[in-house]
Amino acid sequence: MADEDANPNRLQVATMRPDDSGRGLARLPRAMMNALGLSDGDVIEIVGKRTTPARAVGPYPEDEGLEIIRLDGLQRANAEVGSGDFVTVSKVESKPAQRIVFAPAQKNLRLQGSAQALKRSFGMRPVTAGDVVATTGQQQVQRGDLPAELRAMLNAPAYALQEIRLTVISTVPKGIVHIDASTEVELRPEYTEAKETRRADVTYDDLGGIGTTIDQLREMVELPLRYPEIFERLGVDPPKGVLLHGPPGTGKTRLARAVANESDAEFFHIAGPEIMGSAYGESEKRLREIFEQAGEASPSIIFIDEIDSIAPKRGQVSGEAEKRIVAQLLTLLDGLEPRQNVIVMAATNRPEALDEALRRPGRFDREIVIGVPDERGRREILGIHTRGMPLDPEISLTELARKTYGFVGADLAALTREAAIEAVRRIMPKINLEEGTIPPDVLDTLSVVRGDFDEALKRVQPSAMREVMVQKPNIRWADVGGLTRVQNRLREGVELPLKDPEAFRRLGIRPAKGFLLYGPPGTGKTLLAKAAAREAEANFIATKSSDLLSKWYGESEQQIARLFARARQVAPTVIFIDELDSLVPARGGGMGEPQVTERVVNTILAEMDGLEELQSVVVIGATNRPNLIDPALLRPGRFDELIYVPVPEREGRRHILSIHTRNMPLAPDVDLDDLAARTERFTGADLEDLTRRAGLHALRASMGATQVTRADFETALGETRASVTAEMERDYEKIEQSIKQDAMSSTGIGFISPGMLTPRNAEKHED
Repeated sequence: MADEDANPNRLQVATMRPDDSGRGLARLPRAMMNALGLSDGDVIEIVGKRTTPARAVGPYPEDEGLEIIRLDGLQRANAEVGSGDFVTVSKVESKPAQRIVFAPAQKNLRLQGSAQALKRSFGMRPVTAGDVVATTGQQQVQRGDLPAELRAMLNAPAYALQEIRLTVISTVPKGIVHIDASTEVELRPEYTEAKETRRADVTYDDLGGIGTTIDQLREMVELPLRYPEIFERLGVDPPKGVLLHGPPGTGKTRLARAVANESDAEFFHIAGPEIMGSAYGESEKRLREIFEQAGEASPSIIFIDEIDSIAPKRGQVSGEAEKRIVAQLLTLLDGLEPRQNVIVMAATNRPEALDEALRRPGRFDREIVIGVPDERGRREILGIHTRGMPLDPEISLTELARKTYGFVGADLAALTREAAIEAVRRIMPKINLEEGTIPPDVLDTLSVVRGDFDEALKRVQPSAMREVMVQKPNIRWADVGGLTRVQNRLREGVELPLKDPEAFRRLGIRPAKGFLLYGPPGTGKTLLAKAAAREAEANFIATKSSDLLSKWYGESEQQIARLFARARQVAPTVIFIDELDSLVPARGGGMGEPQVTERVVNTILAEMDGLEELQSVVVIGATNRPNLIDPALLRPGRFDELIYVPVPEREGRRHILSIHTRNMPLAPDVDLDDLAARTERFTGADLEDLTRRAGLHALRASMGATQVTRADFETALGETRASVTAEMERDYEKIEQSIKQDAMSSTGIGFISPGMLTPRNAEKHED
């Protein structure tokens, strides 16, 4: 062992960034490159349990001084090593190959294609028989830390709309070779077993946005399977099981498969419903057989997908079969010998439905949540799914990651697939289907452009939000006029925390959880909420009180809990509740049995300020009658900001008129300043009605009218009037004063009499 440690060419293996994956590169320390006389792009031999070649390049800036070699998942599989293992490195000469034979690395794949395209894909790539290589499409390598010649080699065009993995079956001559112009390349159509290859269908490189989860799993699963002696030395039993849970499509099954491949373990996959048998005891027998096979083939991983379907809570199922399967599973988990080298992994998106007896140490020792990826994670996932895509240089994956908030890995895979199909639609007219092959010049022009992704975005929405109507508002701050003070407060409260949460963490303050917009009808409260969500680049869930109330006992509370749960899953999210006063009126007014609205108030209080913290979820409520809302909601920690949305001033009215007449051909005699001065107490809705009526009057006079004149506006002014009276304005000013004084007290504004609002205002409470 001491001799091995003394080997100066020995390095520890680490994973590579997804951007570099599949390109046949190895990142080495500068000191070793100098010691071996290597320049960027030179060929090296990496010796693990097996030998594989790569092209050496310098380290990432953060790796300077570290004795590690960064390899992608395919190279780790080719060298039969895992992250954390040691390999030795030496400089070699790569010979030009006279002949090289490729075949698909997957059994269920049949390929038909041009060997010439493969020559371009793998030109100058060093390979050896038994290696698995991947086509990486036409994505351009922009990394400035690579020499120009190596960049040009890696940017050679390929023809693949997806990443395809191929096995190098044989080479002439044997050893480490590379393809050059004179190499004869053969592509076999079907899978052919190459000697001594390791599975590489899914590696850690194929998983994006879950780096910390992979680290957790490696110490829980990979370590005990590959180095059981560590646990023996410590005198403790290695973990038996890991439960992965999170929303559908986040990559739980894929992660389990990657762990099995990287730890070189046998993989036994149990799809929950598949093991259910019709005969008595058949299901339990199938389970026992799988556990026996895994024990004989150790080290092995048993993966149970959708475990909630076979191991539900025994107290809540009537069938005896489910209860017997849960009991059998518990017995099998307890019966696993600590030194047997078998680990059970399970996945579910309904952890609350699992039997409690499974969720304890000794069975599933660790529960790992795989959540919805953040922007950085989405960028990584998009990079993985577009690896084999000929992308147009105009496409920015970073911008795409910012737009796809709430998307999980499966959604992003669907998005890239839809974009690719759009690209295929564009070239369909050029293809003669009778010929059966696509001309090379057509393939040359095939690339995925920005417009393809824009079209795909219209068709793919976050899977977690399929049940809830999610909007992507198209209203910007520029479309909202006359409310500058309110805009600034919403920008501070909604946009800044959702866009830059780090700034708030740095100062140790929490962002506001809720905003209550109140004011006369038609002043633009709904519009403001939409603009806030759009500018913060957040999902927007709009709901009305009537949608959340149900006649069935407990249904309303469930609807609200479900709404908040969904919002958390696809954060950042703005929840907008219109007509809040009808959903959460002051409690204590009902007689006898608690009213449904009282229970709703309690649920919303718990959701906004309960044990489960709202992360990147903002609630915006709108009402014309804030005095009717339960006072407990109007304290800091629930609706932190109570914002009065007033009737616009003269300048504001001028701005609103300019927005509504943006697409209207106005005659030279129309003076918007004069109109703004004459529309005292008009709300945004009133001004929109005024411009609509003026346009209608112009059409009434002549269907061929090409512009709207001053006379049309004069007529419209005679037909319309301000919907807010001076008395209503005074009432709202009193309410605003009262809220400022009482917001911090326990009773808040509960003492304001509902009679302070005129009957007319009480009737018309639509925003």
